Amino acid sequence: MDNVDNQPWLGEKEDRRKLIELIDTWYNSHGVTIDDGDTRKSAMIYASDCMGLPLATEFTAKLFSSYREKRISGKLRRTERLDKVSPRTMNLELAYFRAMFNELKRLGEWKHENPVESIRPFKTEEAEMSFLDHDEINLLLKECVNSSNKHLLTVVKICLSTGARWSEAESLRGCNVSKFRITYTNTKGNRNRTVPISEELYNLIAEKKTIGALFSSCYSAFRTALKRTKIVLPDGQMSHVLRHTFASHFMMNGGNILVLQRILGHTDIKMTMRYAHFAPDHLDEAVRLNPLALSESKGE
Repeated sequence: MDNVDNQPWLGEKEDRRKLIELIDTWYNSHGVTIDDGDTRKSAMIYASDCMGLPLATEFTAKLFSSYREKRISGKLRRTERLDKVSPRTMNLELAYFRAMFNELKRLGEWKHENPVESIRPFKTEEAEMSFLDHDEINLLLKECVNSSNKHLLTVVKICLSTGARWSEAESLRGCNVSKFRITYTNTKGNRNRTVPISEELYNLIAEKKTIGALFSSCYSAFRTALKRTKIVLPDGQMSHVLRHTFASHFMMNGGNILVLQRILGHTDIKMTMRYAHFAPDHLDEAVRLNPLALSESKGE
C-alpha cells in the first residue's frame, strides 16, 4: 500500500479518514477564518459523535437523516435546556456539513461527491419571537428576588439592560466590567462588544465583583422563576426571551436599527431587521403613499 501514491496502476489508496478528521482539516484550513467557525465545528463534532464516529466515506445522506430525526424527536439532546431542537437548527447543521464538503473539494481534500448534497432542508416558518411586556418583566423580577440563587436577579437585569445572550451574561468575569460599561468577549459572532449600563446596574454588579467569574450557574433557577410567573412562551424561546425583550422594547421606544445591530453583536443586519417592525413609525408611509391616498389628495 505504501507504493500506491507513486504507482497509480495499483489503484487509489482507500480513504480511512474519520469524519471528525475532515472536520479538523476544514477548520484548520478554512473554518478558523469565518465568524462562526467555532460554532460550526462544535456542532459537527457533536453530530459525528452521535453518529458513532464514522469514517468520512461512511457518512451518507441516510446516516445524517437518521441522526436528524433523532435530534428533532428529542432522542438525542445536546443540552438539558431543550428537550428537542427545531427544524431550523437542523437546517443549520445540514448547511454546515454541505459547506464543509464543498470547501474540502475546492481544497483537494475530498474527491468524492458531497454526501449530503441530495438532502432537502426542512421547510420552516418565520420563527415567532416572544418578548415580555412591562407587567411580565416586573413579575419575573419579583420571582428572581424570591429565588434562593443569589446571582439570578443580577444576571437577568444584565440581559434585560444590554440584550446579552444568557451565556454571555452568566459567564462574565470581573475584567469584563468597567465603570458603566460591560464588554462581552468570546461571543457567538467572535466579535467583542461594549455596551453602556446604568449606574444602578453597575453598582449591583460591583457588589459581586471579583477577579474571576462573577456568577455561578443560574439558568435552572431562571427556568424555575419563569415557571412560577406562569408566563407561557413558545417552545425553544426561554433562553432568548430576555434578549428578544431588550431588542423589541429598544425599537418600540424609537431606537435605531443600526445601533441595535451593534449592541446585539449581529454580523448580518438581516438578523437585526427581525425587530424593525417594532419601531413606532415602521411602514407608516404605507398610509400616506398608497395609491388610494394619493388619488384622494389629487382630487381635492
